Formats: sequence, C-alpha cells, structure tokens
Amino acid sequence: VQLVESGGGSVQPGGSLRLSCAASTRTFSSYAVAWFRQAPGKEREFVAAISWTGGATHYGDSVKGRFTISRDNTKNTVDLQMNSLKPEDTAVYYCAQDSRAYGLGWPGRYDYWGLGTQVTVSS
Repeated sequence: VQLVESGGGSVQPGGSLRLSCAASTRTFSSYAVAWFRQAPGKEREFVAAISWTGGATHYGDSVKGRFTISRDNTKNTVDLQMNSLKPEDTAVYYCAQDSRAYGLGWPGRYDYWGLGTQVTVSS
C-alpha cells in the first residue's frame, strides 16, 4: 500500500488549506483512513478519521469544528479541509490506512502510512 499526501504549505493564521491523500491500490475504498500530525518535539496526534464508506467521521478535540475529513472512493482519495488554522496546527501531517477492512475509522489499527506533508501556520 502506497499513500501519498499533498496540499501542504504555509498559511497565515485564520487561513485554510486542503490536504489530499492518494492511494495506489484499488482496495483503498474498503478501508478506513485517518490523518495524524506530529509537531517538532511532540508526540504524534490523532487528527481525524473516516470510515470505509465515508458515513462516519471522527475528530480530535483540538480540530473539531475547524477540520473536515472526506473521501472519494471513485478517485481513491481522502481529503482534509482545514479552516481557521492556528499556529499550533503547524506540523507534518500524515495519512494512514487501517489494516483491517470495513472499519469505522476510530479506533483503528493504522499500519500503512504516507511520508507526510508539512503544514506551517505563521504570520
């Protein structure tokens, strides 16, 4: 399984970014997918997860109401729309795929990871 994140960059506080995770396998649509992030010197943090159908979503407390996860199973992609960004959202963002099919998103066993994309929020 190969996952590739894109869409990262630099933005001012209050701005928006949209991250995308693309998968190399056709079976991507059968698995829950999650976004995590890791800031320098901090532990990896759960951001959001989406079930294999897209019908269930879960969010970390720090991003609720600001971030939205979605998926397009016809394109094998999962997106993370990030609004009202704060400096504390600065991190490398990773997407990950659950190793078990037909998962609801969270909790999950995320064994497959992309290389990450940098998001920097600064004035």
